[in-house]
Amino acid sequence: MVGEPRIAVGFEFRRLTEHDPVLGEALGVIRAAFAVMEGRIDPLSSLGDLTSECLSQSAAQAEVWVGAMTASDPVAGTVILTPKDKVLFVGKLAVREHRMRLGRAVMALAEAGASGFGWLELQSRVELVEVNAMFKALGFREVGRTTHEGYVLPTSILFHKVFG
Repeated sequence: MVGEPRIAVGFEFRRLTEHDPVLGEALGVIRAAFAVMEGRIDPLSSLGDLTSECLSQSAAQAEVWVGAMTASDPVAGTVILTPKDKVLFVGKLAVREHRMRLGRAVMALAEAGASGFGWLELQSRVELVEVNAMFKALGFREVGRTTHEGYVLPTSILFHKVFG
């Protein structure tokens, strides 16, 4: 997939291991970034169930990446990249407030990791209109909608960005 640490658009990224001491800091960035969803999405996010142990498992089974201005700066962004057949799934894309430019750099990292995959895939909640617009501006297209159990209308949007 993505491989070794890299610098992209003025940020440095590194892949975390399952016992990395930075996992807790990465979890804090994810929780802070996803807090904007509270009160906006229905049903509630499963983010409350995300623990350092869950993130550690993700680091063992997939790739958990963090980004910062320099290697010695606090974590400013995260992403989990999970291979699924011909797809590289982009999950828990999160950046600290006022670091939105980092979001584009994180997506560039995901795209670099998509070599050998047919496309990137991600999901977003339908209520997060500005987030969905950002994904479209980055070249993702909506390919479907899903509905949580017990709901009539779609609650999530599935996006793809095809390569090749």
